[in-house]
Amino acid sequence: MQNLAPLKLGVLGSGKGSNFVAIAQAIQAGKINAQVQIVLSDVEDAGILEHARALGLRAEFIAPGRFRTKLEPQAEERVVELLREAGVELVVLAGYMRMIKAPLLEAFPSRIINIHPSLLPRFPGLESWKQALEAGACTTGCTVHYVDGGMDTGPVIAQSEVPVLPGDTAATLHARIQVAEHALFPEVIAKLAAPRRG
Repeated sequence: MQNLAPLKLGVLGSGKGSNFVAIAQAIQAGKINAQVQIVLSDVEDAGILEHARALGLRAEFIAPGRFRTKLEPQAEERVVELLREAGVELVVLAGYMRMIKAPLLEAFPSRIINIHPSLLPRFPGLESWKQALEAGACTTGCTVHYVDGGMDTGPVIAQSEVPVLPGDTAATLHARIQVAEHALFPEVIAKLAAPRRG
């Protein structure tokens, strides 16, 4: 029996929201059998919330609390509550800058994916394009992976290579990696949603 129901997504982000926009555009173009149910951010004035609201989507700020690298436990419990209320089936981290902890991992086991701007396991953590330049890497890229309790350590789903060019700066390299991200992330979500078509 075919299941034509779209995959219900919940998106978490901390920044401008360019990956979210790429996903939303692919959904609108009929390239992904999914719908975004809710967008959450730990940054009150994050661009991702503005983009979501402009599309008429539910978008909420979650006050992160006192920690810099993760949400307060009660804040993460609130995230779980909102995602469940929205009927979310897959949690998408689109530029979300905090570690995911037990409440969310336990609520959505193997159903949280992230995009990271390097070819993992190389250059995990922050500003990995700068790490690649400093290491003298010839290639870098981006990785979509399942999220576990570590920093960028979950199972890899897909990767896209980006060459490091002579004369590259952190800004030029990061810009090219983002182009690759905007292609790869929607492709992966489309594949995860595809089995629902029968």
